[in-house]
Amino acid sequence: MLTLVILLLVLALILLAIIRYEIHPFLALFGGAIGYGLLVGMDLKLILQSITEGFGGVMGSVGLLILLGVILGTFLEKTGGAMVLAEKVLSWVGEKSINLSLMLSGWVLSIPVFGDSTILMMNPIAKSLSAKSSVSYAATIVAVSLGAMISHSLVPPTPGPIATAGILGADLGLVILYGTFISLLALIPVHFFINRWVSRIPLRPTVVSINQEISHQDRPKLVASLLPILSPLVLIFFASIANYPSQPLGDGKLKELISFLGSPVIALFIGALLSFTLPKKLDRKLLAATGWLGEALVAAAPVIFITGAGAIFGKMLQNSGIGSSVTTALEGANWGLFLPFLLAFGLKCAQGSTTVAMITTASIVAPLLSPLGLDTDILKVFTTLAIGAGALAISHANDSAFWVVTQLSGMSTKQGNLSHSLGTLIASISAMAALYLISLIVV
Repeated sequence: MLTLVILLLVLALILLAIIRYEIHPFLALFGGAIGYGLLVGMDLKLILQSITEGFGGVMGSVGLLILLGVILGTFLEKTGGAMVLAEKVLSWVGEKSINLSLMLSGWVLSIPVFGDSTILMMNPIAKSLSAKSSVSYAATIVAVSLGAMISHSLVPPTPGPIATAGILGADLGLVILYGTFISLLALIPVHFFINRWVSRIPLRPTVVSINQEISHQDRPKLVASLLPILSPLVLIFFASIANYPSQPLGDGKLKELISFLGSPVIALFIGALLSFTLPKKLDRKLLAATGWLGEALVAAAPVIFITGAGAIFGKMLQNSGIGSSVTTALEGANWGLFLPFLLAFGLKCAQGSTTVAMITTASIVAPLLSPLGLDTDILKVFTTLAIGAGALAISHANDSAFWVVTQLSGMSTKQGNLSHSLGTLIASISAMAALYLISLIVV
């Protein structure tokens, strides 16, 4: 019980450092991990061992995945390929279903691109479509933001789900499959919420301007824009099938090749290489330290190091023997998937970052998978998605996405809370409900 009290105290101090004193999450998590080890009386050599094993163990796989995913998204964004995908989704769904079109566009774009970037990129279209119709600008931009946040939390290769799956040892192919399905189900109640509630907020765009930085002639074609995203997803999915215990593809060279190409690192590396074909002319400067590749490295670094610090925290918990303490404390309780969900939910509400909430929760839950009865292959996948569902909500004043939405649209803080913030709560509960129902069928 004392170990659990110390864990709660350390978590409170980490949140205080991040929220009140604005200390970087990497330093807060790293310092918190060492402080926890010292407070519970761990051997000093074991503390050092936990740091080395935790950081090194996650960097070789998860760190590379995050980096490659960010490189892919950066080239897709900079070349205008992301806008090609968004405009195609809009043409398929049609302007008559403006909110649905924008929500699906945000959902698609936020799989390879950061959520905030997706909202910024799609804002000119959301503003223009609102101006051309009677639909509230609040509805159009919130449709984009909620679509983006749902896939950002549940569908790799966005950094949060990749890091969480890596820390928990979940099959990335199954995370993609179930995450896609659950996130699409979560869009349904969100769509009704936007149409029935957010559309009533009287907000009109003041200035309509479409981003013309990248001309249509210089943008890549639709197929070229899709390849960097779909190729790694398909490869990872087929590798999951090939590695299934029943061995549907046999046990020969074909299976070995598919498993290699579909390993997350190789699949995303292929996706990143394909993204290099998107510029009209690939200037070597784009791959330099000062080019797009350099920008991607800078953008990925904070997420990678926060993931590493979270892994150190998780390894420290594991080596402290907290698993047996939790087993005793939770004996007779049946928390299941709801504990990781509630942990992620609370951490997201408290400090604002979806990625930090997911990584921190995964680090806490990883050594507890067995005591919680979540240590089977499929339940590791569902635990990853439960954490993603919890980290969806609630996006409010401490989340950058909240301010991106309100400042771009001119919404008041109250209007932002009643639309974007409330929408993330609905999305979070809907995703968890869908996940729980599916778990009852599958498990």
